[in-house]
Amino acid sequence: MEEDKISIDEFRRIKLRVGKVISAEEVENSSKLLKLVISFKDEQRQVVAGIKNHYKPEELVGKKLIVVFNLKPAKLMGLVSDGMILAASDGEKLSVLTVDKDIDEGSYIS
Repeated sequence: MEEDKISIDEFRRIKLRVGKVISAEEVENSSKLLKLVISFKDEQRQVVAGIKNHYKPEELVGKKLIVVFNLKPAKLMGLVSDGMILAASDGEKLSVLTVDKDIDEGSYIS
């Protein structure tokens, strides 16, 4: 559908960056959420993600993930989430998006 398509200028507004997971822990009283601290080299951010059913916190530490960097912060279960990790899902399995080579944390996706 044509109305679902965005222009290249709209797409350019989305800032995607590589972030390295520094720490990950379960969110208390939540069956789905994990709290991640992600480093972008020049700063660290807290990101809350609904991936608990697919990843243990220790599986994520050290991973370099693709993060929507300029998303307005949102509050989930009382925690501020300052970004969004990207993931693919087929309805059953979920896989976080990462880079296939050793790219510096903080790098922009273009």
